[in-house]
Amino acid sequence: MDIATLSRRRLLQAGAATAGLGLLGRPALAATPVTFQLSWLQSVQFGGSYIAKSAGYWTDEGLDVALAPGGPNAPVEPPVVAGTALMGISAADYTAAAVANGAPFKILLVAMQKNPFTIASLPANPVNEPADLVGKRIGMATANTPVLKALCDINDVDINEIEIVPTQYDAAPLVAGQVDCLLCWLTDLPIAMTMQGVENVTMLMADYGYAVHSQTYIATEDSIANRRAELVALLKGEVAGWNDYLADPFAAAKLTVEMFPDAGLDIETQQLQAVAQVPLMFSQLTDENGFGWWTDETVAANIETLALLGRDVTPDLWDRTILEEVHGT
Repeated sequence: MDIATLSRRRLLQAGAATAGLGLLGRPALAATPVTFQLSWLQSVQFGGSYIAKSAGYWTDEGLDVALAPGGPNAPVEPPVVAGTALMGISAADYTAAAVANGAPFKILLVAMQKNPFTIASLPANPVNEPADLVGKRIGMATANTPVLKALCDINDVDINEIEIVPTQYDAAPLVAGQVDCLLCWLTDLPIAMTMQGVENVTMLMADYGYAVHSQTYIATEDSIANRRAELVALLKGEVAGWNDYLADPFAAAKLTVEMFPDAGLDIETQQLQAVAQVPLMFSQLTDENGFGWWTDETVAANIETLALLGRDVTPDLWDRTILEEVHGT
């Protein structure tokens, strides 16, 4: 079933419900307005949220959800701390840093089961495993040096045997032969190269022990205590949206492009990204327990990797009680 069909079905259901209430003489209750702060600009990275909005899943839960885009000048944490956003999308390392500075955050849901950080290279000189980095020139932002060092420490690779070349976040240095590989996200620069007709090789760092939960949903302790019903409703709609995404990633890409006609989105790029995200976001763990799930074991692995990044956290950074209510466990 595609997104348009879902939307039409919801519209018909809403119309029938409204008509029924009219006959009974009882007006429908007003939906509760909430803001959900996304972590970046519009793209199919947030396809499940767009589906939840379009298909009326949040309306069904009694919410009127505003999706606030993020970006380089729109950090997630301030509006969530201030209460202008009920929930935001972050990552475990960013949340750990914020908590270390006094922010009262908890992680409620883990959208990306695997961290998207990747080493991208070309087939003629591939990086297939961490040991292949030795002697290579890697293009990356110097701010990500702790990330590379953590990967090296986990896999007994000497970072001093790798040449770090500061680059902008662009595939051009690799394509031009100025570097041998890039530190990037699986869902962007490799796809950009594919769109340019450049064959590439990717090594997902999560497959080699780099365990940092990404695209994590955060809320404050105050919201968890005092706005719990709204958080449950928000996550119920979100889970429904991502379940539809899994059923048809191409429909999610199409919806994304249609919802944001002025964002400069290309349908083929969005389709490739939508498909690339699936193995990052869905796993045997989510098949068995539901979207966004995590375990004590995955948290323990995160704590170990975060320690290598200089972030000392404890398991109580994660709060699964709301997600358990969402999934009925």
